[in-house]
Order: sequence, then structure tokens, then C-alpha cells
Amino acid sequence: MSDLSRGGSAMENIRSIWLCCLLVIGGLIAPIKASELDSLSYVTELYPPYNFKVDGQLTGIAVDMLLDVFKNSQAKLDRKDIQVMPWGRAYQCAVKGPNVVLFSTTRTSHREPLFQWVGPITETRVVLIARKSRNIQLSSLAQLKDLHIGVIRDDIGEQMVLSQGVDPNRIKRVGKASSLAKMLDKGRIDLWAYEENAANWFIRQQGFNHQDFESVYTLHDSQLYFTFSKDVPASVIAEVQQGIDRIKLEKNHLGQTRYQEILQNYLTY
Repeated sequence: MSDLSRGGSAMENIRSIWLCCLLVIGGLIAPIKASELDSLSYVTELYPPYNFKVDGQLTGIAVDMLLDVFKNSQAKLDRKDIQVMPWGRAYQCAVKGPNVVLFSTTRTSHREPLFQWVGPITETRVVLIARKSRNIQLSSLAQLKDLHIGVIRDDIGEQMVLSQGVDPNRIKRVGKASSLAKMLDKGRIDLWAYEENAANWFIRQQGFNHQDFESVYTLHDSQLYFTFSKDVPASVIAEVQQGIDRIKLEKNHLGQTRYQEILQNYLTY
């Protein structure tokens, strides 16, 4: 106020004020975006090769993609800020909110209105897996009426078999995929409804020969996504989607995208 009363040019003072405002706003743009991402809760399960732990450290295709988004957005987050919990609990957290990011989530018509979607992460196939020695052959899901199926609570496998009218009393629900691998090997369940790559990883992790098991029926071909609770602002959704798109489009000096590099890192899992 005192500067404007000293007889200087009013127009020059107005310009100076606007310039200061622009500089302040410009300096705040990056921190605001970063704080929006920093304010979200990130939850996942052990679901290799997409999100899992090696020597206590969270890793995987989806984890690496998300970390790249953090890095490019200048968010103050790293893998330690991602919580690992049973899928059923993580799923309900994302449905209820607030400000929750859940991954890796299979996209279906049933789930579509429950979340906001960013991705895709990759293609996925949900199957029914059996021991080869059982010689189970399925041409339709009507043949499931005499079989017991293992699922993870609230997992896409459970939702798929229920949507096909399978008797709920023949569905064995547990919280850990490793438990289902053991149950399938011991014959405590006839089939395991799960994502194919993840199931094979857990079978190998338990020390079983994955060649002793086979996919006998495909329940669903889809894609995996990052899902956001409905309350997350559209600006944040757009920012993360742009980050995922950048990973898939920008190439290094070898002509390889960051996305291709990430996928290759986990081909052995």
C-alpha cells in the first residue's frame, strides 16, 4: 500500500504484483501435484510377477511402473509407502476410500463402476488350474457342480465362479495364494481360480513342479489396472495416466521403452 502512495507508476506496480504472483504460483505447481500423490494411500497384495516381495522388498511389474510415475511427478514416495495386505481387505479399502490406490486389479463390468481406472498394466488371464494327474477336462462350467474350487476372498477368481452360478458351498475361500497352492497339491481342492501367471509363480515358490499343474478352463481374458477410489480428484487420475502413457511411449537410445524394460526384468518369474 505504501509503495502505491509514493507517486510511482500505478501500472508498473500492478505489473510487479502480477509478476510476483506468477512466480509464486509457478513455484507451487510442482509441489501441489506432488502433494496430491503423496496424500493417497497405496495398497496391494502379493501377486507376482506384478507386485510381490524379494528379500523383504516390494517389487514387480506394477510396482516399478508406479515408482516411475512417482519419480517423474516429483512425488516424495517410494516403495516403502506401498502397503501390502490381504486382497480382500485391500479391495474393501479401495471401495470405501478415501484416497486409496489399489493394484493390480482385473477390469470387469462388475468392478467398473466401483473405481476409477488407470492403465492398463498388462494383459491377464484368469483360469481354473488343476493337477494334471486328476485329468480334469472341462468343456463348460456346468461340469463344476461336483468339484471344489479354491479362491482368494474378493479376488476376480471368486467373482468369476460366483457369476457363473457355482454353488457357494463348493467354494473354499482363503486369504493367501500360497495356501491355495498347497491345498491344490494335496487334493484338498479340485481347482484353483486365479490369474495364470501369478498362480504358476506361487506353485513354484512352494517348491512344486509347475509342470504337474495345468490350466483347464479360461474364466476371463482381461487387463490389469491401477484402481483409485471414487473420491480421488480427476486431476490426479489424469496425471497418473499420463505417467503410465509416458512409460509406454518414450524410448531410450536403444529404441526400447521403459515399459518393455520393466516387462523383461520379470520374464523369469
